[in-house]
Amino acid sequence: MTGVAHFLGLVILCGCLSLTTFYFYASNSKLATIPLHHEQILAKCRVLHDTPSPPHGFAERQTSDRFVSGTKSTLIRNATVWTGHLSGLEVLEGVDILLEGGIIRTVGYGLNAVGDVDIKDAHGSWVTPGIVDMHSHMGVETSPALSGANDGNSMKGNTQPWLRSLDGLNTHDESYRLAVAGGTTTALILPGSANAIGGQAFTIKTRPTAEKTPSSMLVEAPFNLNGTKEQPLRWQQMKHACGENPARVYEGTRMDTVWDFRQAYATARKIRDEQDAFCTAALSGTIEGDFPEDLKWDALVDVLRGRVKVHNHCYEAVDIDGMVRLTQEFKFPIAAFHHAHESYLVTERTKQAYGKIPASAIFAQSSRYKREAYRHSEYAPRILHDAGIDVVMKTDHPLISDRYLLHEAQQAHYYGLPWNIALASVTSTPATVRHDADIVVWDSHPLSLGAAPTQVYIDGIPQLDTPYIRTPRPASSQVAPKTPVFDDEVDAALKNDGLPSLDPISSTSAAVIFENVGTVFLEKNGRVVKVFHAEDANAFGQVVVEGGKIQCHGACALEGKWLNVRRVDLEGGSLAPGLVTVGSSLGMGEIEFEPSTNDGEAPERNPALLGDEAVLRAADGVQFQTRNALIAYRAGVTNAIATVQRNMAPAGLGAAISTGAKHKLERGGLIAEETSFHVSLSMGFEQSVSTMVGELRYLLSGKASGDIGAIFERIVNGTLPLVITVNNADIMTSLISLKYEAEARQGTTVQMVFHGATEAHLIAEDIAKAGVGVIIGKPRSFPQQWEQRRVLPGPPLSRETLLSSLLRHNVSVALGAEALPTGPSQSVIRNARWDVAWAAIDADIGLTDAETLSLASSNIRTLLGLDQKGGYDLVATKSGTLLEFESKVIGVVSPVRGIVDLF
Repeated sequence: MTGVAHFLGLVILCGCLSLTTFYFYASNSKLATIPLHHEQILAKCRVLHDTPSPPHGFAERQTSDRFVSGTKSTLIRNATVWTGHLSGLEVLEGVDILLEGGIIRTVGYGLNAVGDVDIKDAHGSWVTPGIVDMHSHMGVETSPALSGANDGNSMKGNTQPWLRSLDGLNTHDESYRLAVAGGTTTALILPGSANAIGGQAFTIKTRPTAEKTPSSMLVEAPFNLNGTKEQPLRWQQMKHACGENPARVYEGTRMDTVWDFRQAYATARKIRDEQDAFCTAALSGTIEGDFPEDLKWDALVDVLRGRVKVHNHCYEAVDIDGMVRLTQEFKFPIAAFHHAHESYLVTERTKQAYGKIPASAIFAQSSRYKREAYRHSEYAPRILHDAGIDVVMKTDHPLISDRYLLHEAQQAHYYGLPWNIALASVTSTPATVRHDADIVVWDSHPLSLGAAPTQVYIDGIPQLDTPYIRTPRPASSQVAPKTPVFDDEVDAALKNDGLPSLDPISSTSAAVIFENVGTVFLEKNGRVVKVFHAEDANAFGQVVVEGGKIQCHGACALEGKWLNVRRVDLEGGSLAPGLVTVGSSLGMGEIEFEPSTNDGEAPERNPALLGDEAVLRAADGVQFQTRNALIAYRAGVTNAIATVQRNMAPAGLGAAISTGAKHKLERGGLIAEETSFHVSLSMGFEQSVSTMVGELRYLLSGKASGDIGAIFERIVNGTLPLVITVNNADIMTSLISLKYEAEARQGTTVQMVFHGATEAHLIAEDIAKAGVGVIIGKPRSFPQQWEQRRVLPGPPLSRETLLSSLLRHNVSVALGAEALPTGPSQSVIRNARWDVAWAAIDADIGLTDAETLSLASSNIRTLLGLDQKGGYDLVATKSGTLLEFESKVIGVVSPVRGIVDLF
């Protein structure tokens, strides 16, 4: 309004109940108006272009804004501290840490405790900042999952920036305490990816609060939660998604999704421009009407003002390219592309996004479950880092439990991401260092396999009441693993757009001699034994293979015996039996979520009503040379028990296949056409549990006819194992009763095996007494479903694990895999070597390497009765055993196929 500077001082008050307007005469002699809240409007206009910043004195604060009154100070002495400073290279040894007022007060040497302080001696243990998950749905997608409790996605529109994940956050979710047990102290809770704009995300601390409310878990909640824009502004977070998900949900295409984005941003831009024009006039003296704003679009306007961190679910190059164009058109930055499976292929295009270069928040392994994820590479973190793009490892909880986020960083390090950057990818990179007293004390180097917290502090409060601390780890686990070199593999991934050839090279020489061998493990009498071990580098041995069979191991007399020889240096490495996987859909298709690439889902039919209908046989639908199978082969998983899938679980007759074979007619490609009969019982199926148990009772009674009757005659006679995928202990007790009934009636022994078996520890003694075997589905128990809620979490929350409990009760145990109803199951099979090693570490009962290897090889063959007369595969690793992060699989010796494959 012109003339404000010449205000004459004549003010007339409006005579109404609600005072809304001041009237005055300006120098232009016209009657003008000032809105009642004109000072607030002017204040809003003055900060219209401000962006978030730390509050004044933030670095000098004496207490955290989340400090809990009465919290004692803690002095941790003699710690090895990874600070995150100096590009993550700074490590301070033998230092003290003072936690006071909910912040890290001091890090130094020889600190003195003043007043009432808890003093903890770390004994040189590693201490890091708390782990931060930048992509989690913890609490909005609840664990255990319940049909009425999923608040991750709204189906009421494709662009909804006004929604807030905070409004669906379940404070009683089981995941919080489990996340803390893995060192995860902070998580960004995102809406799901069903919408192009799914809503606003919120950062939480994982510790329980006295208030027991979602708001009390927040980290620096944006002021506009209560309708204000206080200063200094705090960062907001928002979820975007492109590609298959929103296009599928809203029955459109990528073109429709991008148009929806443009419409939404055009709306926000119009409001922003109106605000700018209004404030330009207001600050120069003219206020006409109210400040232009729309509550629904307020957050998206803030995106355009640079006040919001945009987290963009985006897989493929086409989607990243489209979002980069969008940022350029509407001039807004993206904080990170999430999932971003192809981001390593388009690093230069990613750098062209408006504003700061987006980070890539990615998985280490989970991939190839849909087309968007097909070109994922395990070398992506390293490639992105080398290209100058920040790397963040994340979980997408509950797809991967927030408890195991650190394992994503460990795997990224294994495949080439520098150790300091790997640690930063789950600490300082996803979160600005805040000096909050969120730290983790580890029992080993955090990048060593199976590293576990001995204590977790959030806001200076210890979170583990009585942590179980495992047997001291070996000295080798107190330093970052010296991981293999993958330079050639990185080059091949880039050269071939993420799809390098995975075919092994079969040796054509008459014999292969593995030299500088450190250990040799072989199977004898149904178990793995160590038959050779070199005490030091001077005692390394040899292994001579001819026709795919070992001719000599240890100190072999080599001179003159083999003329046509291929020599392979293992540099202190090992040969061990190839691993076997059972439980996933490996071998039955290529892309799990793409029906046209798979054997498909078996029809829903009641087993007892099959009559003369054909029994489903996996051997009829197996697929060879899938990328997941070949990658598993290259990781030491040489055999798979393929099974038809029903209800996303194994069904019908399983078949044993070689993961490295070209087809089932190839020698050794189909190892066994029939290994076991698989059924699944779950509280989540349409049929009741009592119905399914009744059907199984009928089948075991010997009354069924046709193919199914013949199958169950073999089962009752004890010549065909019955593998039942089941997780609930109560269902298991019913199955044990069925076993007893059938055996008493027939006078035989039924070979019953529980697969999955999350709650088996509750009835371990009964399982052992009944002679039921167990193939553990999840190597690390997690209550994904209600029937898995009574998990045995393991260290540091419990002394026992599922594995240790079963072994202590003399149950025949193996470690398999699990078909995941909401995520990939095939791509993670390559991790079987580390899963079994980690399970042995957590069990903490002194399992030897041989006993550990047995869990994922000979024990499975024994439980399923696989005939090994033709021999079993051996896996050659360089620079360590199959169980170590330091080793690299370089070959497979296959006596059944009569070859040696080299990688």
